[in-house]
Amino acid sequence: MSMKLTPELRAKAIMLGTEFAYYAPRALKIKTKAGQIVPFTMNRAQLYLHQRIEEQRITTGKVRVLNLKGRQQGMSTYWEGRFYWRTSNNRGKRAYILTHEQQATDNLFAMTKRFHDNCPGPLRPSTRYDSAKALTFDRMDSEFSVATAGSKDTGRSGTGQYFHGSEVAFWPNAADHMAGIGQTIPNEPGTEIALESTGNGLGNLFHNMWVDATRGESDYIPVFIPWFWQQEYRLVPPGGWMPDSDGAEYAELYGVGLEQSYWRERKIKTDFRGETSLFDQEYPASPELAFRRQALDTLIKIAVVERAMKVTNLEAIGPKVMGLDPSESESEAADDTVFCLRQGRVVHEFRRFHGRKTTEVVALAARAIQEWEPDYINVDAGGLGSGIADRLIELGYPANRILFGERAIDIDLYGLRRDEMWGEMAEWFKDAVQMPYDMAALADITAPAKDEDGSLRFKLETKKHMKARGLKSPDAGDALALTFALPVVSSTPRRPNRTQDTTNWRVL
Repeated sequence: MSMKLTPELRAKAIMLGTEFAYYAPRALKIKTKAGQIVPFTMNRAQLYLHQRIEEQRITTGKVRVLNLKGRQQGMSTYWEGRFYWRTSNNRGKRAYILTHEQQATDNLFAMTKRFHDNCPGPLRPSTRYDSAKALTFDRMDSEFSVATAGSKDTGRSGTGQYFHGSEVAFWPNAADHMAGIGQTIPNEPGTEIALESTGNGLGNLFHNMWVDATRGESDYIPVFIPWFWQQEYRLVPPGGWMPDSDGAEYAELYGVGLEQSYWRERKIKTDFRGETSLFDQEYPASPELAFRRQALDTLIKIAVVERAMKVTNLEAIGPKVMGLDPSESESEAADDTVFCLRQGRVVHEFRRFHGRKTTEVVALAARAIQEWEPDYINVDAGGLGSGIADRLIELGYPANRILFGERAIDIDLYGLRRDEMWGEMAEWFKDAVQMPYDMAALADITAPAKDEDGSLRFKLETKKHMKARGLKSPDAGDALALTFALPVVSSTPRRPNRTQDTTNWRVL
């Protein structure tokens, strides 16, 4: 004889199946940092993430989230709990979790097993297959599985509805994994993809996706969680202690209290051996700080460009020079086309376009030229850029054909023109300069490493080598570098065309 549900019990059953915030503290158990098993009651960071997710789900019918955060703020706990809830309460659903290392995979699956083992009997589904990598709910025909990023093919098999990528910025073969995920999770209502990570420098896949999301150029929403939202990240300072000048500036900028400031100082001095940039990566107070750390000896440092982006009072003096770095092809998978306008020590603007055909780039360039009225226009004339440069010259604009691969003007210091332009740009940054705030440009300008050739001349890291490191082409950096391609001595337009006028035009 079946039990008849009262209206109150029926309402609770509906809430358990449709509202994760209601379900979590009643059905899920977590292990605290002190080792206690307690109900999953969401903290401030988790509640904020949940609110943003539900807003997107109601608006679009699906979830696509980039989750940038600090260490141990409960983001993975939230996603594992949410996807256990999804798969254990719905038929025919599959959740797939991909982490950056085996230990993280083991930890996340142990968390999921804890959810299942401690779930109240009426809410815990039957399992047919229970292994170290998967929970299969046989009567529901649903599954929850985990894997470690490594092989390029990981994440390509089967079809799922829910995906959580953990520490995406640290994945090997990140682009290949994302391509596979795009085929595994259909772009359908009800599906959810969460890509979560701490920062790992600029120019990698996670950072590029974050930049696109903040500019509204993708289906993903950016959700940032600052470290100081965690109540446990506090430490009572000794009597009379006050932060130093840097700490006081940090506290004022981000609204950090005295106990939080002391916790931060001790963390930097002990765990990070005085390296503030590493603390900012692991415990960011802003997205910019999360991505700020650089591992390689890059030509132009992040702090240098950040400083230029904070300057607002420089006067723009001298000729206006426009750099035009076209995409290498017209396909959607190609790099961006970027325009840059510089006048003396001031960069006025960057304009970025994606997936544009040659004729469109010419039209967009003509529009920018009409607005900016540059005295010089330096165009990367390699590949598609050749036709773009020729057409601008035919239209009567003061355009110059520049080939990155031709011999440098100063052959004692540089081998190729691209090396020379970037070297001149690096020298320009040594004095006070001014630029608009642009995270994508910041990433591009600070991405390439520096080197020397066999003759001890300066050599910039090649695009091929950068892509092997998982970095995209530094399009905005190339566009700005193009403004240094030719000497500028007056505001009178000129049309030097070295690739036609001189013998020094061959690509080396």
